[in-house]
Formats: sequence, structure tokens, C-alpha cells
Amino acid sequence: MTNCLKNPYAFIDADVMKVVDESSNIKTFTLKPRESISFRAGQFMEVTLPGIGEAPFTPSSNHNSAKTLDFTIMSAGRVTKLLHQAKTGDVIGLRGPYGTQYPLDKFKQREVFIVGGGVGLAPLRALLYALFNEVGDYKKIILRYGARTSGDIIYKNEIDSWKARAGHIDIKVTCDVGDPSWNGNVGLVTTILKTEKLDIDNAVAIVCGPPIMMKFATFKLLDLGFKEGQIYLSMEKNMSCGIGKCGHCRIGPYYACKDGPVFSYDKIKELPNIWD
Repeated sequence: MTNCLKNPYAFIDADVMKVVDESSNIKTFTLKPRESISFRAGQFMEVTLPGIGEAPFTPSSNHNSAKTLDFTIMSAGRVTKLLHQAKTGDVIGLRGPYGTQYPLDKFKQREVFIVGGGVGLAPLRALLYALFNEVGDYKKIILRYGARTSGDIIYKNEIDSWKARAGHIDIKVTCDVGDPSWNGNVGLVTTILKTEKLDIDNAVAIVCGPPIMMKFATFKLLDLGFKEGQIYLSMEKNMSCGIGKCGHCRIGPYYACKDGPVFSYDKIKELPNIWD
């Protein structure tokens, strides 16, 4: 492809190595770029179907694994529906990475409280693996995850393997709606946000999911005693071009694609319509 330094919209070809059905409308694609691409947890890339369109997604894989990248994608629009038709051996374009990473240095020697909803667990998967890379640097890792139904839970097998990391991670999962196959908590993710075993003064919280879920999870964390600067949000809504040209992702004076998508809540809390 043309040199990305000359053309900011140029992409790198990537081969589809594997496709995993996570749910009825979510798939994880393992891609192998034909040129080296590195990223840090929290950053995103543009996934391109040449001549058709592109959409921004945060890689969901370990940022220490450079040979392949995972992208967990929900079928929700024209481009994503066509991406869901991709199969092993197909070629997809990638450009990036863009945006800010999770400030892992600020998380060290602290308790890390992670709250995810739906496909929002995808960026958090990359964060979790980044934390696992240096697990001894963090006091505690806590994951609270909510899905609409048990059939909408992504990374089911991996969640079980994460739970097996005795002493390193505390995980609870809830479903908005129960069914006979689900024996866990039933209710919104806010119903499992408890801090009785958490040192809030020495903790950070990270939230990623649908805007309405992020809104009420943030308010719940504030009620529990978290300060605004301790809460980090992944504000990925409406991102499009990735380089601050189209303006779709404008949040007050910021562009989510350039100044984010990771923001601390105190930085954006006074801006209008952040949850829309």
C-alpha cells in the first residue's frame, strides 16, 4: 500500500487468520498484518474494507503480542455487517493505532476496578492482558461485567480462565435478564458494584460499554466514594476518521479520536451531552 506517512488514510493489508463467534451478533477476528503494527491498550485502529468503508475498533488482544491482533466486532451497521461476512483467508485493511492508551503507570501499586458492559469488554480484554503482563505491579484487579443475557456474554471460556488466576483477579458477571441456563446474578451491572473489600483511596476505576451503562456505572462509582479523577472512561462513541478531520467524535473542545478515547471523568464531566 502507499506510505502511511504520505497518506494518512492509507492502510496495511492484514490476513484473517481466525474467526470466533462470541454471540449471535459479535465475532472476534484474529488478523495478521503484513507489516508490523504495535499498539497500547486503550488505543484504537481503523478496520477497512477497501472500496466499501471502515470503522474504528479497539484491539482486544494483548499489546505484547505483535504478530496478530484481535478485534471483537458487533454487527450493528453496514460496514460491520459486511465485516461479519469475512472468513479465514480474506484480507482486511488496518490503519493506526490512534488515540490515547490507558495510563498504566498511574495504575501501578493501586487497586484496579474494571467495569464493562456488553461488547465493551473487548477494549477491557486488552487492558486485562496488559495488567496480567505485570500483574505484580498492581495491588488488586477486579472485573465486574454485565451482559443483556447469558447468550450475549463474550469471551466465556477466557473469563473462566481469568477466574482461575487465584489471588490476582476477582470477577463477577451479571445478566440483565435471567434464563434457565444462567445461575449467576440477574440485574444490571450496577447491582454488582460493591466496594466492601476495596481500598477506594488507593484505587482507580475503568468503565467501558454502551453510553447509558457508562453513565449509570460512573454515577454508582461516585456514590461508592470514587473521586472524579479516579474514574477513566473509554469514550469511543461516534468516532469515524480517526485523525480529527471529520468532527464526528467531538466532545466539547476534545476529539475522542485524538485526545481520547480514554478520558478521566473529571476532564469531561462538565461538557454537554457526553452520554448521548
